Amino acid sequence: MRTEDWPDVLLEQWSDEARRSPGWVQKPLACDFIAYAYAPSGVCYLLPVAPLQRAWRQHGRDWIRRYGQVRAQNEGYVSVSVPVPRPVLMWAIVDAMMVTSAS
Repeated sequence: MRTEDWPDVLLEQWSDEARRSPGWVQKPLACDFIAYAYAPSGVCYLLPVAPLQRAWRQHGRDWIRRYGQVRAQNEGYVSVSVPVPRPVLMWAIVDAMMVTSAS
């Protein structure tokens, strides 16, 4: 849940930067969707985990270069996220669900 209506989705790359603990965008998860909500507007996106993580593998390095990283100081650890614009992320998720055959 985000407390402001930002134009991006923060993809958690590292849940603990110092320990290099993977964040939810790059670690195995026992769920099918991530609910990502913006409190002021009451909008919630249901992000499909497998396509989201495939999109991260395909585009993550580029997204870090383009959009940078946001560090959040928590009690005893720092998490790192990448702020990907919603339209860019949604396109990448849809693209990650497409499989083409070799000609």
